[in-house]
Amino acid sequence: MRDCLVLAGHTDEIYSPTALDLLTDVERERAAAFRHETHRRDFVAAHLLVRRCAARATGVPEDRLTLLQHCDRCGPGHGRPYIAEIPGLGVSLTHSRGYVCAAAGPGKIGVDAEHVPQGPLDESLAAQALAPAERPLVSDNEALIRLWVRKEALIKRGELTLGDLRDMDLSALPVDGTPREDEPRRLEWEGRRLLEWRTRSGVAVSVVTDHPALLGRSAGSRVEEDL
Repeated sequence: MRDCLVLAGHTDEIYSPTALDLLTDVERERAAAFRHETHRRDFVAAHLLVRRCAARATGVPEDRLTLLQHCDRCGPGHGRPYIAEIPGLGVSLTHSRGYVCAAAGPGKIGVDAEHVPQGPLDESLAAQALAPAERPLVSDNEALIRLWVRKEALIKRGELTLGDLRDMDLSALPVDGTPREDEPRRLEWEGRRLLEWRTRSGVAVSVVTDHPALLGRSAGSRVEEDL
């Protein structure tokens, strides 16, 4: 396996009550802890989708894959995900209010998705997240969230922390334009590959990998390569 597989879609397309049977006890406990049903469904759908990615990428059935997570500071139960049966496989997942995305493949992988807020620029988030060279490039929330999801994806790769956001300068990457799901944007930056798009419902997504990524149009569709 030389490429990474990315799958994304709306929670309602992916979620199934039977998906709980695939989850570990820890995952089921975390799912049950959500106060809102929509948040719980997002969590379950994302954890199902990352198994689906790993299964398609490796040929191992979903029901034979155990998703675990480990935090370098707190220990197991949350943090960076991995597949117990294939610890060398990179995996990542994200969910944002009814939309989920996951990826699996060789090397480090990070994915993040966030809704782009309406209204004026979120100055507080800009002050927290942007490097000095990035600030002049950002005039609206579209550009701000584009940079934010890139940095969150780098965090999930283990290359950045929330405390270091302003030290990571991504000003060499474009922030203009809104790449669509059917025409995602591909970028290369300092040895990393980025695949990104924006959904019609206003979700910005960034996937950062070491190798080329194949994007599935939705959870149930065939996997197609974007060239």
